[in-house]
Parts: sequence; C-alpha cells; structure tokens
Amino acid sequence: MSMLGTKWKLHGNGKSVRPGEVVRPDERLTWPLTVGIGMQHVVAMFGATFLVPIITGMPPATTLFFSGIGTLLFLVITQGRVPSYLGSSFAFIAPIMASQQQFGVPGALGGVVLAGATLAVVGAVVQKFGAGWINRVMPPIVTGAIVALIGLNLAPAAKANFDQAPVTAFITLAVIIVVSVLFRGMLGRLSILVGVLVGYLVAMIRGEVDFSKVDSAAWVGLPHFQTPEFHLGVVGLFVPVVLVLVAENIGHVKSVSAMTGQNLDGVSGRALLADGAATVLAGLGGGSGTTTYAENIGVMAATKVYSTAAYWVAGVFAVILSFSPKFGELIATVPAGVLGGAATMLYGMIGVLGVKIWVQNRVNFSNSINLTTAAVALIVGIADYTWTIGDLKFTGIALGSAAALVIYHGMKAIAKVRGTVAEPETEDPGPAAASTAAVKAAVKRAPKKRR
Repeated sequence: MSMLGTKWKLHGNGKSVRPGEVVRPDERLTWPLTVGIGMQHVVAMFGATFLVPIITGMPPATTLFFSGIGTLLFLVITQGRVPSYLGSSFAFIAPIMASQQQFGVPGALGGVVLAGATLAVVGAVVQKFGAGWINRVMPPIVTGAIVALIGLNLAPAAKANFDQAPVTAFITLAVIIVVSVLFRGMLGRLSILVGVLVGYLVAMIRGEVDFSKVDSAAWVGLPHFQTPEFHLGVVGLFVPVVLVLVAENIGHVKSVSAMTGQNLDGVSGRALLADGAATVLAGLGGGSGTTTYAENIGVMAATKVYSTAAYWVAGVFAVILSFSPKFGELIATVPAGVLGGAATMLYGMIGVLGVKIWVQNRVNFSNSINLTTAAVALIVGIADYTWTIGDLKFTGIALGSAAALVIYHGMKAIAKVRGTVAEPETEDPGPAAASTAAVKAAVKRAPKKRR
C-alpha cells in the first residue's frame, strides 16, 4: 500500500468473498462492487449524520461536505490502514446548542475547532507514547459516566421536540423500534433512517413540512460556509467532548482490529489525530464535529469488506451530494416531531452506551469510589448544574465530566494513603462464568465424532 493508502490488491477474483474470509483494508473487490459498497456506507451514515445539523440548526449540506472531506483526510493520515467514515458526532449536540444561546453559531464553531485541536494534540501524544496513559486517566468508570451524562443531559431537548408534534413523534419512534427487531441485515441496522423517513411522510400528510426553501433553492451550488469566533466561555462546554471522541476512536480501532485480525494499535494515535484534524476543518468552515461511525462498522460486519477503497468512494460521493443546495434544504425540512421521536431513541442510546462501557469492563459498584464517581457525575450532568465565574459559564456536561475525574482520582488517592477501600474496581467473572468457559474449551478440544 502507498504512503497515502491509495493502492489496493484485488481480493481473489474481485467478485466475491468466501465464507470465513474478509476483504482487508489494503484489498478491494472489482470497482463496480467497490462503488456499490461505498454508496452503501453513505446510506448507513445518512440518518445519524444529518440529525446533528438539523437538531443544532447548522446547514446540513455544509456538514455533509466536511463529513466527506474529513473521511478522505482520515484515510490519508491513517495511511489507509483504518477503514472508517467520519460522520457528525452526537457528543457535539449539547455543547453546540448551549454555546449558540450565548455566542451564536460562530461561537459554537469556535468550540468545535477547540475540541478538534485538543483531540489532535491527544492523538499526537498517543502516537508518540502509546494509549496506556489514557486508560489510567480515564478508566471505564470515568469514561462510562461521561458518555452517559452527555446523552442524558439532552433529554429535555428531546422532550421539547416531541411535544411539538406528539403524534408524528410517537409514530417515528415506534417505527424505529419495530424495524430494529423486525428486519435482519442492513435494513435492521438502518432503523433510525427508516423511522425518520416514515415519520417524515406522516408529517407531510399532517401538513407539518414547509417546502418553501426547497422550491427556491438551486440544484447545484456551494454549501453555506461560515467562519468561527473564539470565546473563552465555550471552553468548559467542549473540552469534555474530547474525552468521548477519544473513547469512540480507540474503540473503533479495536473493533476493526478484532474483525480483520490485524493489530492496529500502532495507528491509534493517527486515528485520533485524523479525527481531530477533520473536526478542526469542519469548525473552520461551518460544519459539525466528526467521529468514527458504528453504523459503518455494521456495514463492514455484514459485507466482510473492510477495504478503504470503499471509504474513498463514500467520501467523494458525500462531497458531490453536498454541492446540491436543494438537497440540503430538503434535509433541513425535517420537522420537530420527527426529530423528537428520533432524538428520544438517539439520546437514550448515548446514555446507555455509557452503561455498556461499565458492563463490558465489569465495573464493580460495590467499590465506593466507583459508586460515588458515577452517582455524582450523572446527577450533575442530567440536572444540568451550572457554575459561572466572570465570563466563564460551566454547564452540566463540563461539571459532570470534571466531577467524574476529580472524584475518582481524588478518592483513589485518599483511599491509597488510608487503605480504606477493600473492594476491587472490577468484578470477578465468577465461578459460573469460569465454569462456562471451561466447558466451552473442553468441547472445543474434544474429538469430533464421525457420522
């Protein structure tokens, strides 16, 4: 593979993937198939990527443009070793909305740039010294709490949209729930997009969609670019987002490593640096902050195609779509009721992802340090505590994140000096789990019977 990661070997005959095989990042199928898979990646990111600018009032076409550009930049910086699409990050919704109330859209964009620059610096440090220090500073109890409180902090915003058109919102939410369990494969994974489309049709029937701006928009034109302004008051809003982006990117690299059988720890820092650079670029031009996308991991898991060539196609296709103002205005017509239904699911999912981090890492809540860290951080974040110092205003996400870090490390330091916490930080899998693992191992070692 070249330094830019733009040379790929043909996998087999290029037309199929045998059972048990995967198309690695440095391989590709035939170009027609690769183009088709790349467009599938664009569809997979659609629902989530567009919801962020719609909810925050940012231009959808501009966000799509920087999403495509950011993806291409990510592929170049990671030298084509990490297949990923960079879409809008939900972690930016709360700080963007809060900063807009004080400093308008330019102020929010300044916060996006700040978060991206900080993430890029973290990436450079990780590339130089490894990611071990991140796990020490942000153990699972802290990371899970921060991710959870960012999602749950948005609950009032979801309710506000839901209440504007409860019938449309309820139908949207119901379709998302049903589709996620009714269908297998890609359709099931695109349940949010399907729910939004059905909800949109319902809103049209109920007269809740305004097409006036769509009719007047041109078919071809430049996205609406905006420049940022920098205010000290947004620092506390956006810095906690960096912690979430770090967790998302490291998790993405580990997931791809597990699925492809390739050790990608050596490019974890590059992935963070690339996402940071893409977020800075987006903030400088009017887009929302980016992150790696779980939706696209689903596409790779379904197709067994991890070729970065498909992501080059996806990035280019996204950029092309962004040059249609009419398309951008059409996306912007999604009404509040549809957003309320989708947001009820999405914001809750962010909250539960934090809990998932605790479960996967077997966080022990019998340990008083873990219990106190999570308890205080969640209440501060959900209730949206505020603290104003001069021109600086710290809200629930910033204070909750700070509480998680300070309480965990503070209590741990005191407990170490006093020897007062006996409970381990993580739970033992237990004899039942160990027994199950032993049985599975024994079955695997047992000779196969001939039929």
